[in-house]
Amino acid sequence: MIHPQAIIDASAKLAGDVQVGAFSIIGPDVEIGEGSWIGPHVVINGPTRIGKQNRTYQFCSIGEAPQDLKYTGVPTRLEIGDRNVIREYCTFSRGTEGGGGTTRVGDDNFMMAYVHIAHDCQVGNHAIFANCASLAGHVSVGDYAILGGFTGIHQFCRVGAHCMTGIATISFKDIPPYMMAAGNTAKPYGLNTKGLRRRGFSVETMNALRRAYKILYKSGFKLEEAIQALTQMQADCAEVAHLAEFVKQARRGIIR
Repeated sequence: MIHPQAIIDASAKLAGDVQVGAFSIIGPDVEIGEGSWIGPHVVINGPTRIGKQNRTYQFCSIGEAPQDLKYTGVPTRLEIGDRNVIREYCTFSRGTEGGGGTTRVGDDNFMMAYVHIAHDCQVGNHAIFANCASLAGHVSVGDYAILGGFTGIHQFCRVGAHCMTGIATISFKDIPPYMMAAGNTAKPYGLNTKGLRRRGFSVETMNALRRAYKILYKSGFKLEEAIQALTQMQADCAEVAHLAEFVKQARRGIIR
């Protein structure tokens, strides 16, 4: 299970069936759950907790110190859930003291090659990050979000659940849930209808979200007026309520 040329710190806690490839280095304060596979030439530093049945491919750097000039070396964490696929050359940083101390990645995510997840990011479940997608510090990404290749999300921004970005999208503002976005800088391009259909959203819900999209982007309303209109219709649809609440909480504004 453990290649003889791998280096495992004595304080690391690996489940009995964890596989570790040649020349990988697993440092102190690292925990790896059952059924996980670590490829060759992977470096994992702690404090880091990795759940069950994760696959981490060669040349990844997981749980390294954050790329933040304010970081002073205090112990911070990286937490990764279960059944994630982390492909070649991905870099996931630990958190910072000022950002809550923990970077989190949920369950069942697919991270393609060269994905970067910076300090204090919070990534949900079932997300797909295509090659070279990058999150700056303090970014949150909702469930089932899909980031196209070379997508870049500015620090402190949010990416809503079920949204999708095109290749080389750069966003300096929040991307609301259920949307498609593309461009530099990012602009909205309608609902992620194909993705919503694949995930079993009903016709009634899709129609409600289409009306909400028109209110938000096609009505000519100012943002405050659009929020008020969304609030009035949210009682009939939980997804519209979620969209309205997301927009209300935007600190950096939303793409428009």
